[in-house]
Amino acid sequence: MSAQPSPTLDLASKLIALSGLGMVGYSVLFLIRNFTGFIELGLTPGHVGATPEQIRAFSPQLFSYVSHLQVALAGAMMALGVAVIAVAWFGIRSGSRWALWTALVVPLVALIVGVPLHYAYGLATLGHLGPIYLNVALLFVGIAIAQRALKATGPATHHR
Repeated sequence: MSAQPSPTLDLASKLIALSGLGMVGYSVLFLIRNFTGFIELGLTPGHVGATPEQIRAFSPQLFSYVSHLQVALAGAMMALGVAVIAVAWFGIRSGSRWALWTALVVPLVALIVGVPLHYAYGLATLGHLGPIYLNVALLFVGIAIAQRALKATGPATHHR
C-alpha cells in the first residue's frame, strides 16, 4: 500500500485514535480523582457507603489499598488508550487487518471483564460509565468505517 492512506481509512483511524485518546483522558481524570476526591468520577459516598474521610478513619490500610488499585487501574487504562492510538495510527491507516481486529478486541475484553459488576453493585451511573460508552461508540463507528474500507479494497491488498 502507498504511504498515503485512503481517505476512508484515514478517517476511520482518526476516529479510533480519538477513542483511544478518550480512554487516556478518562484515565487521567480517574487518577486525579483518586488524589482529590478519592471516589471515582460519577459516583458519590452514597454509592460506596462512606465518605473518603470515613473510609480513611475506619481503615487507613483499606484506604491506601483502594487508592493503589485506582492508580494501577488508571495506568492500565492509559496503556490501553495509548495502544489503541498506536494501532489505529500505524496499523489501521496502513490497511492492516490485524490492527483493526486488535483495536476492537482488546478494549472489548476490558469492557466485558470490567463493566458487568458495575451493574451488579449499583455503580453503573451515567456519570461513571457514560464516558466509557461514548468512547466505545466512537470506537465502533471507526471500526465499521475501516472494515467497510478494507472490504472495498479486496482481500489481496490488505493481507498483513
